[in-house]
Amino acid sequence: MTATINKPPLAKVTAVPPPPIEFKRDPRYLALRNFAISMTIFNIFGFTILGFEQPWLWPFLALATGYTTEIIMELVQSWFERRTPRFLTGSPRERMAFFLPAHITSLAVDLLLYANSRLWPVLFGVVVAVSQKAILIAPIGGKWRHFMNPSNLGITSTLVLFNWVSISPPYMFTEHVGDFFRLGIPMLIITAGTVINATLTRRIPLIVGFLGAFVIQVLVRWWFFDVAFYSGISVMSGVALVLFTNYMITDPGTSPSKTHNQFMFGAGVAIVYGVLMSFNIVYTLFFATTIVCGLRGGGWWVAWLWQRYKKRARTGATVTTTGGVAASGAVAA
Repeated sequence: MTATINKPPLAKVTAVPPPPIEFKRDPRYLALRNFAISMTIFNIFGFTILGFEQPWLWPFLALATGYTTEIIMELVQSWFERRTPRFLTGSPRERMAFFLPAHITSLAVDLLLYANSRLWPVLFGVVVAVSQKAILIAPIGGKWRHFMNPSNLGITSTLVLFNWVSISPPYMFTEHVGDFFRLGIPMLIITAGTVINATLTRRIPLIVGFLGAFVIQVLVRWWFFDVAFYSGISVMSGVALVLFTNYMITDPGTSPSKTHNQFMFGAGVAIVYGVLMSFNIVYTLFFATTIVCGLRGGGWWVAWLWQRYKKRARTGATVTTTGGVAASGAVAA
């Protein structure tokens, strides 16, 4: 006779969906949204009023290239991680938020690169800028994150590989407006960027470190290398540096979060800028940012490898000590 064991019924497991994203309270989403809106409005005014010299169709082609690259990289990454692509899940608003970084990056690369009548170098820069976020990553703060500023790396890669491509001329941003608007446009950009960086990205210490060190490096070059002081300091009043300070170097995804680290990051970019200027290297702001971001990512890799090495060394010492104690016990027995 076989005893029958009555097993309790299995409890029904119900999948609990993740809590919805509270967009109104998410500073990262708000920062991305406001950056995207600002870049879009600036492009619209640029092509209709200010005098941007690129063809008006190029921003649309850059956006299409950036969106496509983002989708392809997400499909590949989700396939390796055995998950659903992010642009296929969530609400329509969440899917839109997925494309905001690509939107900002594509417009920035198209805005700042000037390739005369050739479009493909600009699209190359967009592809590099968007795709590198899934390739150049480091263990930052316990999470795998990209460390190279996307649009900056796309621009510098294009400038290095194609020496006939240049940065958009500074006069382009205020070519078709009067003196009043030439002063008003930088002030408007500074105001909008300061509001975003003060309330959402929290990158004011980074800006202070960058601008403070920028003035110091001008003074150092004036004192030791006989560089015209007013020529060096006048760069700070240009639209290009205003855009760079408020919309590129403050990228929250590739800059530190802690206050003192932000200050050092911004100051580091200005110091590297001064060193490169002393060697008469052109497109200095972009190369300086690339160097500092690369050093930051390399530093995180070195720290991670060092921690792994110490952990293995402690584990090996523990195993050796345990084995020695066991062997001594066996001999004593």
